[in-house]
Amino acid sequence: MDMMFHDLTITDADFQRLVRFIHENYGIDLSKKRQLITSRLSQSLKSKGYHDFKSFLEHLFTTKDPQDLELVLNKLTTNYTYFLREKDHFTFFQNTVLPELAQRHQKDKVLSIWSAGCSSGEEPYTLSMCLKEYFGAQASQWDTRVLATDISQQAMAKAKAAVYQPPADMPSSWLRRYFVKEKSGTEYTVAPLIRDNVIFRTFNLMDPIRFRLKFDVIFCRNVMIYFDQATRDALVRRFYDALHPTGYLFISHSESLGQTRLFRTAAPAVYQKLPLGTHQ
Repeated sequence: MDMMFHDLTITDADFQRLVRFIHENYGIDLSKKRQLITSRLSQSLKSKGYHDFKSFLEHLFTTKDPQDLELVLNKLTTNYTYFLREKDHFTFFQNTVLPELAQRHQKDKVLSIWSAGCSSGEEPYTLSMCLKEYFGAQASQWDTRVLATDISQQAMAKAKAAVYQPPADMPSSWLRRYFVKEKSGTEYTVAPLIRDNVIFRTFNLMDPIRFRLKFDVIFCRNVMIYFDQATRDALVRRFYDALHPTGYLFISHSESLGQTRLFRTAAPAVYQKLPLGTHQ
């Protein structure tokens, strides 16, 4: 059989080096993902002219080439997402959280919302649509811009392009108001009204969180599944510190905060910040 169809092998030492490097720099736990690493990276390494993992990793660790780092991260994590994913979250956000925030920020009219690990952009654009739906004609009086961050340049590029095939269950009124149909007939571009309400930034969640404002809401869904418990706990604490008192943290239904005294459960996979030392 042609060698092109065989996965490259990775030695124990090189596997441990790669696991350690990715964990230290990006928080992602690959310690049980040896087969995933070889199956997902082999073809790309061969196409770059490498015959084994060792020579590629020597190059990666020495140069820290951004394109190669991007390749590894994109191959080993899944950027799969879609509009209105875990729809109950957006219902809770629009019907429960936004009325509360509108009351709290009646004077300054500034909301601070972060989509952390936004992937290809569907989540922050959905949040922007919810904001427009809630505030309606008053939206122009409010600063409701959503900060959207991801570590992947490839995901950022797709998010900024804002061209999608919306799901079948997208409300027809949203499709009319918030999208522009492309000539292809199957694809839609997010309307400027929504695009201009999202600010995209590249950000590594392992870095200190130093944004100008405390956040009213943080969405970080289907991201912590890649982290080990210690990394998750440290990130949750950084989120806690970055939130406004009584701010909300949304995670995926497949994730858990475990035993925490930092948050109370407000809804399934939705947590509200508690004062330090509060017992549930």
